[in-house]
Amino acid sequence: MLDVQSVSKGDGTMLPGAEVVEAVRALAARELPPLVNTIDVDGYYPEAQMRAFGRLGAYAHHLPGMSPNVDLMTAINTMAAAGEHCLSTSFCMWCQDALGWYIYASDNQHLRTSVGPQIATGAALGGTALSNPMKSLFGIEPMRLKGRRGDGGYVVKGLLPYVSNLGADHYFGAIFEVEDGGSTRNVMAVIPCNAEGVSLADNAKFTALDGTRTFAVQMRDVVVPDAWVLADPVDPFIKRIRAGFILLQAGMAFGLIRDCLRLIQQTKGPLGHVNKYLDVQPEPIAEQLEAMEVEVARLAATPFEDDLGYWRAVIEARLAAGDASVAAAHAAMLHCGARGYVAGAAAQRRLREAYFVAIVTPATKQLRKMLADMAH
Repeated sequence: MLDVQSVSKGDGTMLPGAEVVEAVRALAARELPPLVNTIDVDGYYPEAQMRAFGRLGAYAHHLPGMSPNVDLMTAINTMAAAGEHCLSTSFCMWCQDALGWYIYASDNQHLRTSVGPQIATGAALGGTALSNPMKSLFGIEPMRLKGRRGDGGYVVKGLLPYVSNLGADHYFGAIFEVEDGGSTRNVMAVIPCNAEGVSLADNAKFTALDGTRTFAVQMRDVVVPDAWVLADPVDPFIKRIRAGFILLQAGMAFGLIRDCLRLIQQTKGPLGHVNKYLDVQPEPIAEQLEAMEVEVARLAATPFEDDLGYWRAVIEARLAAGDASVAAAHAAMLHCGARGYVAGAAAQRRLREAYFVAIVTPATKQLRKMLADMAH
């Protein structure tokens, strides 16, 4: 049993963000290092740690109405603290943060008072399921879920190939396309994994991030009542949540890059005499990380801003995070050399994990497409 303090002080108020970050950092440093190779090699899902981070307040500070301020940086920094050890855990934390973000940014009082507090405290866990819709909304692939109006809600069917942080008692956000009088619109809802007609299939083994409970989700005429609907139609809601959705992903990059710097520093004693000839040294990586942290903090202060220049800056920040993650992990691999290339070594795992930061939705290529589309 993990020994963690409560998300609240005892009087119902949340712990300050800085205290939450330090508590998560301490717990992650104690719990994750012994598990990280089991997570990486065997696909172990760190569920107990995920729930413990929630009890500490890791998933609550960024939620509109849950905390006095919409504090994305506490969520980002707790994610980074876990990501210094394990990107699978950090990514699952992002999935959890994103699901809470959907619920509390919506006007659905039923979800905000029922499922919402459970997501905020880690009592319930869940995923985002927005990979396909995020691609569809930017003209990359068709919407995979289709819905029709039923009695008091919708009936939805379709297949989502990859949805993470799921389990039998978990939840996920989903967007489905509805035909209405010859035209179509998109609707967003929260779906319980145990809803009738929902099935999860573990079809793939990944190069990294295999401990994230990533399933193919099949929906066969799933009844989605109006009480589960976040937005109908979804377009204005997507504009409201998109910046937070993307900025929260920075936590994965920051934690991974910090650990890559640690790996490089560890080689200075035994290998510094030859590593000094490598093109990439730790100082520029550290400077870039600091600059990215400052820029993300600036953008995270106003996540509901609708200015086009702000949105462009969010996309650019996310693109930089993916590029910097791959570059830092590549540098760490070269600095570690053969000792980083053996099975179980941190450097080769970090390199595999870094590619995930660059390919998870919105991937590097989608971000570049989005910037190109904005130029026209």
